[in-house]
Amino acid sequence: MSDTPQHDRTYRARPGRTRWITLAAAAALALTGTVAFGLLGESPPGPLPGGAAARDRALDAGPGLPRPVVETAIVRESESPGRTVNITLDDGPDPRWTPKALELLRQHKAKAVFCVTGPNAAAHPELVRRIVAEGHRLCDHSMSHDTAMDKQPVAYQEKEILDAKRLIDRASGGAPLRYYRAPGGAFTPESRRTAAAHGMRSLGWNVDPSDYERPGTDRIVRAVRQQITKGPTVLLHDGGGDRAQSMGALEQLLPWFTEQGYAFSFPKAD
Repeated sequence: MSDTPQHDRTYRARPGRTRWITLAAAAALALTGTVAFGLLGESPPGPLPGGAAARDRALDAGPGLPRPVVETAIVRESESPGRTVNITLDDGPDPRWTPKALELLRQHKAKAVFCVTGPNAAAHPELVRRIVAEGHRLCDHSMSHDTAMDKQPVAYQEKEILDAKRLIDRASGGAPLRYYRAPGGAFTPESRRTAAAHGMRSLGWNVDPSDYERPGTDRIVRAVRQQITKGPTVLLHDGGGDRAQSMGALEQLLPWFTEQGYAFSFPKAD
């Protein structure tokens, strides 16, 4: 897997983005309003009553898409009240770094969500089972970690998500798979709908220290401490390359969170 700065890109909403559509699609749009935008994979250019919630309701009502069993909205908040932090670790499992992360989490009585790719789960099922056995949660992080998934056809997005889910389920022995995280945050309405139809919340983040770029342990730690005021969900990596700096940062951050009065939680999963 690539270990370039593009390996994981920060998700940024692009509310003004539009796409050229055919006259036929335009006619359909005139008839169906916001639902047609949901099918095209874009948000309407103007505000909708109710904002994001209204767009999600339009998505849920769209024909030709699987029916969600959990919410389609991207989740970043904790399932527990109060001062909490949600640790998430991407791109594993990795036989060198995932055991290190698990040991640090055990030492500090912390829990985390491991966002694993399908091929890595298939290659290291013993680590997937260990993640589950030690009380952590699993997240589907696609098959090929394509950060341009949002520019690919819907069928491709579905295959990336569901092929990975099958491999992760097989590796874990059918343990709950509660989340889907798009590579680099490349979510689309259709990919969120696909995930939600299979019981997976789309998992975002509030804190991104860009540890995948290996800027140095101190810079990773400093970035997390500065950004944690934005929200509870922290993005780190235990796979995709040399994660010595990420593990060094985790070793410092876990006791710091406790000292600052944070409780370890999980993102909402329903």
